[in-house]
Amino acid sequence: MSDHEQQQPAPRRGKVLEALVRAERKVFTRPAPKSAKSQVKFLLTRAKGSTKALAQRLGVSRRTVERYRAGKLTKPQKRLQAALVEETESEWQPQVRAHAREQAGASGGLMVSVVAYFGFTASGSSDDGRIRHITTPISPTYAAQILQLQEAGATEEELHPVVAEAITESYFTEWGTRADGLRADFSHVQSIDFEF
Repeated sequence: MSDHEQQQPAPRRGKVLEALVRAERKVFTRPAPKSAKSQVKFLLTRAKGSTKALAQRLGVSRRTVERYRAGKLTKPQKRLQAALVEETESEWQPQVRAHAREQAGASGGLMVSVVAYFGFTASGSSDDGRIRHITTPISPTYAAQILQLQEAGATEEELHPVVAEAITESYFTEWGTRADGLRADFSHVQSIDFEF
């Protein structure tokens, strides 16, 4: 393998961003291509046939892309396999994903299930922070804000306060009917899942 093919792996997304990506992938109406050959062919259509552009995206040589397209290579190494899956699923069914995002932001909202440490700030609060497992709906307003931040390339740290505020609104203050002025922050996220 050449030095060009041995590039560093892409930085990992945080748990919130990864959960949003998983939620989008759950709305696919057809399975994404599974074999390396079909993934490369699909990605080449998205790259308008440019093996050079696709090779740069995958971090491999142009010749490697051509070999997978021709079926001469069939079993990619782990890093390349992960890149093929990630790139294929990120490009797969953009209209289905866009429709789900639009609906979540307009009327449907999101459902979130999270296990994390929640701490509170409010006047008269006697509830100390602790690890909680919470499943609650998120309003369309917050869903739209979260999805817009994700689309704009927000970091995990930029998403945390918005997700915490959304959970506070729906779970802790029950849509503004109790605990007025309560603010919850969450950290040490053990697991998180979103659902459209």
